[in-house]
Amino acid sequence: MPSVIHPEAIVEDGAQLGADCEIMARAVVTRHAVLGDRVVVHPGAVVGGDPQYMKFDRAVPSFVRVGAGTVVRENVTLNRAIHAGAATVVGARCFLMAGSHAGHDCRLGDDVVLANNVMLAGHVEVGDFTFIGGGAGIHQFCRIGESAMVSGLSRISRDLAPFTITAERDEVSGLNLVGLKRRGFSREAIRELKQAFRAVYFGLGNIRELAATALANGGYDTPEARRFLEFFKDGRRGFARAGRVTETDTDA
Repeated sequence: MPSVIHPEAIVEDGAQLGADCEIMARAVVTRHAVLGDRVVVHPGAVVGGDPQYMKFDRAVPSFVRVGAGTVVRENVTLNRAIHAGAATVVGARCFLMAGSHAGHDCRLGDDVVLANNVMLAGHVEVGDFTFIGGGAGIHQFCRIGESAMVSGLSRISRDLAPFTITAERDEVSGLNLVGLKRRGFSREAIRELKQAFRAVYFGLGNIRELAATALANGGYDTPEARRFLEFFKDGRRGFARAGRVTETDTDA
């Protein structure tokens, strides 16, 4: 089906819209935006605006790419990348609630939810099926692994491992067991994730080294547990650490 552009919406010449998109009144889709099929952009949102980067040359051709089925609610801002040919990327079936912001060069996976007024600084990476609560602020270059949950009003300045729950200031409080079960993870995968979580967060020493040791020692056959441990190989911000986490937070 053809896309619908409501009165008073602005869709600049050069913007690319997939099939069956809906651009509501007073939304702005700039020429730097590439939207997949069935993307909905609500009033006041700006998709493809210039990055908030003081050295940026507005003549640089960069983009925002939004995946199929994503909903962009009121007053959301998605800034384009800072380098020529590069793109800020939002995956498929994401739900970006009112007032949320993704800065330049962010990369959001599929099925990500940003609640109201979430603030992602530049170069933030967010894995598939992650939920970030209202008003949370994420520092530039942070990575948030898949199926993580970030509590509302959290302040995140370090990398958050996949499948975890984090609150306050970089404080890991356990595994996102509800999210894992909703995704249909096997009992074996959840058992190994609990084992891997304990190896990393209940051990003594450097988190990166603890994860590498656990991976090298074997005993992790499921891809989910291996992805959890392999996450700690990379990153430049350091890692969020366990706060009030107890054994019961991984045994539920």
